[in-house]
Amino acid sequence: MSNAFTKSLLLYNKILVRRLRSLISLTPLPSVTATERQPPPDKSPSSITPSTAPPLEALTAPDTTTDGDSGASAGTVVCAVEGGLLMSASTFPYFMLVALEAGGLLRGLLLLMLYPLLRVLSHELATKAMVMLTFAGLRKDAFGRLGMAVMPKLFLEDVSAEVFQAATSSAAATRRGHRRRCVCVSGMPRAMVEPFLKEYLAVDAVVAPELKELGGYYLGIAEDEGEVVRKMDVEEVIGDKGGAVVGIGGLGCSFQQLFQTYCKEVYVPTESARRRRGALHPRRYPKPLVFHDGRTAFRPTPIATLTMFMWLPLGAPLAVLRAAVFLLLPFSLSVPLLAALGMHNRMIASSSSPDPSPDLAAGGTKKNNSLFACNHRSLLDPLCVSAAARRRDLAAATYSISRLSELLSPIPTFRLTRDRAADRAAMQAQLFRRSSGGGLVVCPEGTTCREPFLLRFSPLFAELAAGGVDVVPVALHLAVDMFHGTTAGGRKMLDPLYLLMNPVPSYLVQFLDPVVTGEGAGKEGARAVANEVQRRVAEALGYERTGLTRRDKYLILAGNEGVVGADDGGKKN
Repeated sequence: MSNAFTKSLLLYNKILVRRLRSLISLTPLPSVTATERQPPPDKSPSSITPSTAPPLEALTAPDTTTDGDSGASAGTVVCAVEGGLLMSASTFPYFMLVALEAGGLLRGLLLLMLYPLLRVLSHELATKAMVMLTFAGLRKDAFGRLGMAVMPKLFLEDVSAEVFQAATSSAAATRRGHRRRCVCVSGMPRAMVEPFLKEYLAVDAVVAPELKELGGYYLGIAEDEGEVVRKMDVEEVIGDKGGAVVGIGGLGCSFQQLFQTYCKEVYVPTESARRRRGALHPRRYPKPLVFHDGRTAFRPTPIATLTMFMWLPLGAPLAVLRAAVFLLLPFSLSVPLLAALGMHNRMIASSSSPDPSPDLAAGGTKKNNSLFACNHRSLLDPLCVSAAARRRDLAAATYSISRLSELLSPIPTFRLTRDRAADRAAMQAQLFRRSSGGGLVVCPEGTTCREPFLLRFSPLFAELAAGGVDVVPVALHLAVDMFHGTTAGGRKMLDPLYLLMNPVPSYLVQFLDPVVTGEGAGKEGARAVANEVQRRVAEALGYERTGLTRRDKYLILAGNEGVVGADDGGKKN
C-alpha cells in the first residue's frame, strides 16, 4: 500500500514539474515594427521552447546595426528587471529591505509573516500585497533618500553580468555617434528601481508604476501596468529613429504587452541559463558604489530575515555583554574573552616594529608620543587600535559621536571643531599631555566608508609630524554579517549596539611601517605625508584610493554637507 502510494506521488510530482517548466518558457513574440500598436489578430506567435530561444550573445553590437550615419539610431533594447537584468526573479528581498529600513522591525515582521500567502498568489497580486504592506503610510521625502542611499547596494549585487554586457553596458560604454538605447521595465514601484538603474547603470529610460500619494504620504497603491503603458510616451521612451527594438525577457516578468507590441525579437532566459549567470563585478559598474546607507548588511531573503528575527533576542543581550567586557576589563583579558563571545580581532605588526606597544626612550621611560593614522570603518576603530597596541593611554580624535559614547569610552576622547588652528592645538595638547608624552589615534578620512575605497586623507594630522611625532599608518578592515554599525541618516548612539549585535564581527588591525617626515616642510609636506599614508593603507588592504570627502558622502546619502553642530553629535557619522 505504501509503495503504491509513493509511486503515484512521484508520478504526480513529475507531471507537475513538467507542466511548471512549460509555463516558465516565454512564447516568442511576433515580428512587428515599433510603430504597430498591436500585433495583427490573424498572426499568432510561433511556439518556442527554452532550448530554441536565442541566446543573449545573438544581440548584435551597436556599431553593426547602423550604416555609419552618426545621427542614426543603433536600436533599442527593452530589458526586464526581474529575472532579466537581475539574476533573481523574486522581488521579496527588495520589499523586505524597504520594510526594515523605512518602516522598522515591526513592518518587516508583518511582511515576513505574509510570505506563505505570497507564495500561493499570482505574481501581480503578490506584488500589490507587498506594495501595500511596505509603503502604506511612509513619507515620500523620507523614502526618496532611502531609494538613493540604501536600495542600489542590494540591486547591484544581483545584476547579471551576461545581461548587463548584452544590453546595459552597450548604452553606458558606447560614447561614439552610434549607441543602443536601453529601456528597463519593472513591476516594482519606480521609486525603488529608478535611482539604481539611472544613477549606477546609466540606462536611458525606466518603465515602472508610480506610487499613489496623499499629503506627502504613500497610500500603498501602485498604478496598473495598463495605466503605465497608456501614459507612456513611446517616442520619448523607446525612441523614434527607426532602429530595431529587441527585448530581454525575464521569468514572470511584467509588462508583457510592451514586449508584444514594440519588440521585434525577444531573448528569453531559461531557468538553467539563469543559474549559470554570474554577478556583475563591482569594478565593472558604470559608476562605482562608494557610499551606501542602512543598517541591513545581508540580503533579506525569507530564510535570512527569519534568522535575523530569531537572533535578535540573543543578539541584544550579547551586545551588552560584549560592551561590558570591552569597557570594564583590561585588554589582556577582554580581547580573548571577546573572541570566545564571537568577536574576532586579528593584529598584524609591521616588519620594522613587530611590537606596537610603547618603546623605551633614554632613561628607561616610555616614549608614547606616536600618532596612529588609520582608515575609518566604524566607531570602534580607535578602541581596536588601542587594544591591538595594548595602550589605554591613547586618545581618540572624534567629530560626531554621541555624548553617551564619549562617556562610556575606555580611552580618552576629544572633539574636533573643524577649526584648523583650534584642532591642531588640541591634537598637540593630547600628544604631549603628560611629561612622559602621549599617544593619539586619528581617522583622517573624517567619516566612515563601508566599501573597499579610501576617502581623501586630511593633511591636518601630518602637520604634527614636524614636532618629532612618529606617524604610524594603520590599516583597518571590518567584516559584519547582519548589521552595519554606521549610518548617515540614523542615530549615532545606536551604532555600537548594531555593530556588537552581529553574530561574528571581525576586525583586522595591521600596523604599517612609520612614515618618514621632513622638518618644516609646511603644508605641501603635510599633504605629501597624508597622501603617502593613504597609499600605504590602500596597498595593504587592496582598496582603491579616491579624492572624495565627508562632504561628498553626505551630499550623496543625506542631501546635506554633513556639518554637525554642538548639539547634534548623535545624528551624523
